[in-house]
Amino acid sequence: MVAVIAGTWLATIDRDLRAGDLARGVVFEDRNRDGMRGPDEKGLFGVGVSNGRDVVLTDSDGQYELAVDDDDIVFVLKPRNYMTAVDSLHLPRFYYVHKPKGSPKHLKYRGVKPTGALPKSVNFPLVCHPEPDKFDVIISGDPQPRNPAELDHFAHDVVPEWFGIEAAFGVTLGDIVFDDLNLLEPYNAIMSTVGIPWHNVHGNHDMNYDVKSDELADETWERIYGPPTYSFDWGPVHFIVLDNVMYDGDTEQGKYHSEIGRHLAFIENDLKHVPREKLVVLMMHVPIVSTIDKEKLFALLKERPHTFSLSAHWHFQQHFFLDQRFGWEAEKPHHHLVHATACGSWWQGAPDEFGIPHAMMRCGAPNGYSIVTFNKQDYSIRFKAARRPAEDQMAIFAPSRIDRAQTHGMEVVVNVFAGSERSVVEMRIDDAQSWIPMKQVKRHDPYLTNIINSERSRQPPNGRKMGNPIDSPHLWAAKLPAKLPRGAHTIEIRTRDIFGQIAHGHRVIRVE
Repeated sequence: MVAVIAGTWLATIDRDLRAGDLARGVVFEDRNRDGMRGPDEKGLFGVGVSNGRDVVLTDSDGQYELAVDDDDIVFVLKPRNYMTAVDSLHLPRFYYVHKPKGSPKHLKYRGVKPTGALPKSVNFPLVCHPEPDKFDVIISGDPQPRNPAELDHFAHDVVPEWFGIEAAFGVTLGDIVFDDLNLLEPYNAIMSTVGIPWHNVHGNHDMNYDVKSDELADETWERIYGPPTYSFDWGPVHFIVLDNVMYDGDTEQGKYHSEIGRHLAFIENDLKHVPREKLVVLMMHVPIVSTIDKEKLFALLKERPHTFSLSAHWHFQQHFFLDQRFGWEAEKPHHHLVHATACGSWWQGAPDEFGIPHAMMRCGAPNGYSIVTFNKQDYSIRFKAARRPAEDQMAIFAPSRIDRAQTHGMEVVVNVFAGSERSVVEMRIDDAQSWIPMKQVKRHDPYLTNIINSERSRQPPNGRKMGNPIDSPHLWAAKLPAKLPRGAHTIEIRTRDIFGQIAHGHRVIRVE
């Protein structure tokens, strides 16, 4: 028996005999954590193993048998209270890549070396790791550096904030890089400094573009990260990492679209072994509302009362509560969060004193990340703007100085960075007893509009201009009371989100 490490952790395998088209092996408790099965290390019953389509459960001795084709990846589905191996960069290593001939040799970015014939056994060691009902996860989207300089922006702007956070693991929701796959490994080195297991979702800018089919578009990804679609349990929650980017080839219509396609079979077979009452969390790159076969996924989730999903890709933040208008047929709407991006608007915008662009997203929210707290079947989300205080949850827009005769009808606009249609946003002036309800509005963020107009008049240092703003999904407006007395006044904003979390913001104005 040998533990093979060839660029990626491949599980413990025995190559004495070829097993034909069946992968066989054992999932066992690795008590001494050496990756090898010793005589006193028991096999684990009921653990899922998959080829990316089928899911089988281990028997009472921890053994499994699974049909495989060339270019399949065999992987274990981490159960609760056990951990798979992680490498020196804290990347989960839970799979065996079976590519007898390796990746195509013409690839611009290196793929998988030939693995040879299917081994006699592919074993998966798991380490006992008690997991509580309540835990935190760091969520990030789209670091998307084009070059080492933008990789440094990410390393200095966002990553240091994660040091010391007691999270179970972290997730990046795709577009790890911006087409230059040579940056994936420097990115991994940066992420390793956080010191927790980190899962990565396959994005449209993480693909091999010099191939002709979607099946070959993730060859470099498979070498570095393994399967683009898989699942695992952590505590009482079932997580599914989902590749919903379909490569079309370099065509006039574009290079990709969003489709789950062949991964639906894995999800269906995976969920057969997941209790109905368990919270199921899906993590993908392209928002589910843009995925052409989303109804097929919804059908698999329809009977489950506890579901939640996340994506990124759009470079703005928006909560969706999916109902029949979106093809979701269950009585309770499905919550889907299009998550903020770490790069904001692609590392664009004027640099600050540290040389980092402001990178404001197209919705007017700053770039950042979230801490998601899971507790059995419940969860809550707290957005954190990069390098800003945790309390900084909104931007308030009102004139600094107002003529007293013009206060009547003067509008206050608030951008609640992580707000949704279910948020409650209120305003009051100078500690007034009553709060004024604010109305959600759809328009461009005022500050973003101003800085885009300013920055478009000059060439930014990185050669990239700000993208077009959108009608922000998290703006609210209300009018100031008439005839405010002369002097300084405080506008206070209070917002309550769908999780009952309350945030406050303040702005001082002067009436003359």
